[in-house]
Amino acid sequence: MSLPESTTVLIVGAGPAGLTAALSLAHHACRDLVIVDAVVEGQNTSRAITMHAATVEALDSINAADGLLSRAIKGKGIRVTTRSSDIIEARFAPLKEHTVHPYALLSPQNVTELVLGQKLQSLGVQVQRPHKVVGMKQNEKDPRITDVSFEDGQVIRARYIIGADGARSTIRSIAGIGFSDPDGPNLAGDPMGQMVTADLTFDREPVGVQTIEGHLNAIVSSNGFFFLTPFGTGFNAELARDGKPVTKAIFRVGCAVPLKNGEPPHAPPREYIQNLIDAYGPVCLSSDPSINPTPVKVDQLIWSTRFRTHAAIADRTFTRLGAAIFLVGDAAHIHSPAGGQGMNLAMRDAIFLGEAITKHIQASAEHPDVDDTILEEFAEARHARALEIIKYTKTLLRIAGLPYDTYAWWMPCSKASIRDLVLNILGRFEFVQSKIAWGLSGLGRR
Repeated sequence: MSLPESTTVLIVGAGPAGLTAALSLAHHACRDLVIVDAVVEGQNTSRAITMHAATVEALDSINAADGLLSRAIKGKGIRVTTRSSDIIEARFAPLKEHTVHPYALLSPQNVTELVLGQKLQSLGVQVQRPHKVVGMKQNEKDPRITDVSFEDGQVIRARYIIGADGARSTIRSIAGIGFSDPDGPNLAGDPMGQMVTADLTFDREPVGVQTIEGHLNAIVSSNGFFFLTPFGTGFNAELARDGKPVTKAIFRVGCAVPLKNGEPPHAPPREYIQNLIDAYGPVCLSSDPSINPTPVKVDQLIWSTRFRTHAAIADRTFTRLGAAIFLVGDAAHIHSPAGGQGMNLAMRDAIFLGEAITKHIQASAEHPDVDDTILEEFAEARHARALEIIKYTKTLLRIAGLPYDTYAWWMPCSKASIRDLVLNILGRFEFVQSKIAWGLSGLGRR
């Protein structure tokens, strides 16, 4: 499909960040925009699943929440356990004192993108695919415009460019913006440095508190972290692949693979996923009858992937190369999946950016020589917010990563067992649960 020769705003990347940026611009009456993606529709992977209260509020502010509210599961809370016993459960209900959305929306990322894309299309904006950016240069006639070149030879002139094209951002690279961990290299190694995620069904219905729909589950064990979210059957049609129907309840599982185990295979097979579940998952999902009286096995492996995680942030999220260039989402910052903050920060960045760009467009219409103060202040504020989130996720990671190894011969306990005991006791108080829910919700870090 041919692209227009020029646009006011060009959005590169049609994941959650790019789509919400487009929706925000449209909501604020900026309709001269083009959104492109390098991937053919339906070929994206699905990792993120959680939209916390602050993100739902932000979506609501641009009239883009209704579709997700009707489609997603309303998560009631997060449960942290060992493989066989409870540690703490934090419910989102107490958030009702602070928000009209006291829950987390649980939806596979591809479903989230589908719903947001449909909303955008209803506003008359269509994602253009597949179009891969290969170059950018300042326009020779207008120093406030950038010529953006695509792999197929097409060129678009744009006044504003939003790079929402992921952790390996082409826009960031061409703009010459650095990308690194704000605390420097992590020489000790990240316990969640390599992850495996999968959508699957079991041969029989598993029995256990972690299998109840509407909860996020984190399971900690020696040298392992395991994540489990029951989807039920509500997303079966969207998650089915290769024409294979799915009739049983689907579970999203994620597992941090210890570095000592070696690198996970690409698209890990069913046997590999089963071994991870048996080693690090809750006992109620184990296939071993010696520890699980109702053993279950992975039946249908719908989708699986491996990926590496680390913390990094762009040196700056706003620059000029003729046009005003912004980075949002993974192009601007990445971090551990602990706490499910990544997509949330990305979407809020994008929603607030739409308003900032619109204000600058309006100011430019009144005063053509207007400076970039509006844009610079926005970029500085969001950069600071990203640093806060990175610090928060690193704190969660340090707490979750405490070892179960005995502390000393004269003290037959471990740092992890002490953590579990303290959390179990504190978790009986509602104000502690509320504090945990507040931290995850993003309401204090919009």
